[in-house]
Amino acid sequence: MSGWVAVAGLGPGADALVTPEVTEALAEANDLIGYAPYVARVADRADLVRHASDNRVELDRAAHALELAAAGRRVVVASSGDPGVFAMASALFEALEAGPQAWRAIDIRVLPGITAMLAAAARAGAPLGHDFCAINLSDNLKPWALIERRLRLAAQADFAMAFYNPRSKARPDGFARVLDLLREECGGDRLILFARAVSTAEEQLRAVTLAEATPEMADMRTMVIVGSSRTRFIEGASRPILYTPRWAE
Repeated sequence: MSGWVAVAGLGPGADALVTPEVTEALAEANDLIGYAPYVARVADRADLVRHASDNRVELDRAAHALELAAAGRRVVVASSGDPGVFAMASALFEALEAGPQAWRAIDIRVLPGITAMLAAAARAGAPLGHDFCAINLSDNLKPWALIERRLRLAAQADFAMAFYNPRSKARPDGFARVLDLLREECGGDRLILFARAVSTAEEQLRAVTLAEATPEMADMRTMVIVGSSRTRFIEGASRPILYTPRWAE
């Protein structure tokens, strides 16, 4: 039997937000590979072999998946959200390009999922309703100077901005610098959304202005969305509602 690799997005957290396509691939898989918390999200099955690993071994994980598929196994590589958004799809193709020529004949599928950016935006209304960009604030794989340059250019272009990995225990100070930069470029009145653990029992939404924002409002389970100059806040609703009009002058 020919093996295959499916790089699958498990969505932001709720089982209801896992696509039927991903559910089907998981049901057919012999092996499940991924960061341990993501592997743990998948229901156990007697004939499913789990390969859980640390968060910083993406290329090793990708090569392992390709090796198993080349040997005839059906492999799912699990990502949270969407596998193509700061996740495992890119790592798998990086390993494919650097690996043996024979790997290029493997059946490789990327199965999209609902990423945290879109789940958070939907919970809060439509803050990404016009042009926007997504920026990973972790400097593990790129220099801080590049992050700062992209932030400034995005702010100057008046994009709404979605931030992944805003603040971790290993990077406690970087997000404070981000907030200072945004206040400098956008002013204190700009709306900012902190959406934590969206679609789970721990979900929390908080909308404030940049002047009110503090670094402690974010952690690694938080998606941060900064509005454009046109993003609006609707008063009096039962939850924070932000939207960005579809038009611009």
